[in-house]
Amino acid sequence: MSGALDKPGAPQRQLPYSIRFEWGLDGARAVVPGADLAVVVDVLSFTTCVSVAMDRGAVVYPYPWRDAAASEFAARHGASLAGHRGSDGLSLSPSSLRAASVLDRLVLPSPNGSAISHYLAASAPQVVAVSLRNAAATAGWVLAALPKDAVIAVIAAGEKWAQGTLRPALEDELGAGAFIAGLATAGRQNFSPESAAAASAFVAAEPRLAEALRGCSSGRELIDTGYADDVQIAAELDSSHAVALLRNGAFQGA
Repeated sequence: MSGALDKPGAPQRQLPYSIRFEWGLDGARAVVPGADLAVVVDVLSFTTCVSVAMDRGAVVYPYPWRDAAASEFAARHGASLAGHRGSDGLSLSPSSLRAASVLDRLVLPSPNGSAISHYLAASAPQVVAVSLRNAAATAGWVLAALPKDAVIAVIAAGEKWAQGTLRPALEDELGAGAFIAGLATAGRQNFSPESAAAASAFVAAEPRLAEALRGCSSGRELIDTGYADDVQIAAELDSSHAVALLRNGAFQGA
C-alpha cells in the first residue's frame, strides 16, 4: 500500500490495541489521539538527557529548535538554554548535564524527541519521556497510576536524514521496547504487533545492550565525533528511578 493519508484510519491508528508503537511526529499524530498516555523515546540523546536531569532534581522544558525564540522562551521561564552538542556548558549531551555544577531549570531543544514532546504538550492528556535508563521505573509508574485498560501510545523519535526525512533508529526501538516489555512482564495485554515487535527486539538485544548501542549507526556517529561517554550513559539500563512527566510545559519528577 502506498501514498500518504491525510487522516489516519483505524489501521494506522493501531485500533483497537491499547499499547501502540509508532515513529516520529507523523506517527504521534496517528496513534496518540484517544490515548491516555504518550511516551516519547529519544535515547541518543534527548530522553537520556531528561533522565539525567531528573536524577539531579532539575526540570526540563522541551523546545523544537535553538533559535531566538528559544532564547526568549528560556528567559520567560527563568531557565538556562542548552546548546548544541559540543558547545560550551549545558548541551544536548548527557555528559554535560551530569558534569554541570548547577542544574535547575533547563530548556533543551532538539529536532526529534524534544520537538515531539513540545507538540504533544498541547495535544496529549499525559506525556512521559523514556530512555533505557528509566524504562522500568516508568513502566512501574504506569502500572500503579493508570487503569489496566489505559491506552498508551509509544513514540520512537528516530533521527533525520540530511533532507529532513525520518530515519528509524535502533536505539529508540530498543528504548521503546524496554518500556513495552516492562508492561508485558507485569501482565498488561492488548499490544499492537508493532509494539510487540519492539519489545521482542529489546529482549533479544538486552544481553549485549551496550554493544548494540555502540555498534548502531547513531552510536557510532557519536563515538566517532568524541562522545563515547554519551553512548555509555544512554546504555545505563534501569539505573534511574526518576519518572519524567510533562507538567505545565516541563518534564518533572512524577
